[in-house]
Amino acid sequence: MSANPFSLWVYLSQQPLLWLTVTLLVYATADALSLATGRHPFANPVFHSMWIIAVFLLLTGTSYTTYFSGAQFVHFLLGPATVALAVPLYENRKVVAAAIVPMLAALVVGCATAIVSVVLLAKAFGLPNNVVLSLAPKSVTAGVAMGISESLGADASLTAVAVVLTGIMGAIIVTPMMNRMGITDYRARGFAVGLASHGIGTARAFQVDAVAGVFAGIAMSLNALVTSLLVPLAVTLLVR
Repeated sequence: MSANPFSLWVYLSQQPLLWLTVTLLVYATADALSLATGRHPFANPVFHSMWIIAVFLLLTGTSYTTYFSGAQFVHFLLGPATVALAVPLYENRKVVAAAIVPMLAALVVGCATAIVSVVLLAKAFGLPNNVVLSLAPKSVTAGVAMGISESLGADASLTAVAVVLTGIMGAIIVTPMMNRMGITDYRARGFAVGLASHGIGTARAFQVDAVAGVFAGIAMSLNALVTSLLVPLAVTLLVR
């Protein structure tokens, strides 16, 4: 192999495992730093992994397509990871069953609030209808949100960006906000962040407390279903 560093980089950049390795190393480092800070909200490993990898891709002139071709195994693992949420749910089934009524009420209110608030705010700022429609499903997981966006004729790429930003913001502010509000029930804390900030918020909830993680996972899953039903109705009444 050539001793020229540039030639070495050209060789490595063509290897699919390079970007998977980069992704895992960056996340492992960010997670270790997060742990060292006692899981401080601003040390969120997802947030820091995202911007570090983005800067790395910009500096190396690497397209997202090339990056994703190597790192897509991480994307594949999202499915099994979501299914694995059933394990802590089963282990805490009695706690969940005891809270089923307030959970359903919070689900309807929270889902409607997330949709209506962003639509009204976007319209208040005079954003084009296409942008308003793209933002409407921002609080559900990316795959579902992009599907809803496409069905409305909106920009699915913009929806994906809004989903990620919503998740990051929720994961950062949920703990200090709940502490400031004096909410100590981890069932409520977890359900709120899972409903508002989907998978990224759920990951944060599991870092804080196992019960909070269980309720966040439930909220994330149910919110995807309810949002897919309510968004078309909301945009019909508020946008069109």
